[in-house]
Amino acid sequence: MADAKKPEVEAVAAPPKKKGKWILFVIIGIVGLSLGGGAAFFLLKKKAPPEGEDATEGATREIVKKKKADNGAPPTFYKFDKAFTVKLQTEQQEAYLQTEVQMKLQDSHGPDLVKQYEPELKHRITLVLMGKKASELGTAAGVQRLANELRDVTNQVITPQAAQKTKPAGEAGPADTAEPDAMVQSVLFSTFIIQ
Repeated sequence: MADAKKPEVEAVAAPPKKKGKWILFVIIGIVGLSLGGGAAFFLLKKKAPPEGEDATEGATREIVKKKKADNGAPPTFYKFDKAFTVKLQTEQQEAYLQTEVQMKLQDSHGPDLVKQYEPELKHRITLVLMGKKASELGTAAGVQRLANELRDVTNQVITPQAAQKTKPAGEAGPADTAEPDAMVQSVLFSTFIIQ
């Protein structure tokens, strides 16, 4: 009979061990969910733009950073949908310029950025073209100076902070080459007609 009572005592003692394991599994589950939630929060959390910078400038800054990482990627090109037609400054007789403008961009994110700023770019390019005289654009060197000036104007619109850093204070005209990290590397003319 003494043997029959021992299993009952062991059976009664066993449930507290199961209760302890159950609490251990609950604690492990809660800790696991907390760690997973914390990791998801930090992975999905967006960086807030620095003070004085709006979301567009922050996005531009991120694109420039990605561009620097993709230095080995081939350039992309962007062409405005319509040709620019402007009346040039008068010397003796009226002259008009019609040109198709294309841009050589640093990376594949460039066309999206140019498309975002397209209305302002068209306006600024038109103003630069209207300020020229036909005699200034009669030579290949004059056309190249215009292309360099348009490149600098475009970079100032797209990435104003980068353009301010790279432009020396006393520099009068556009540089012959773009900065290595500039979004627009060059401006190209598909057609260039002065009448």
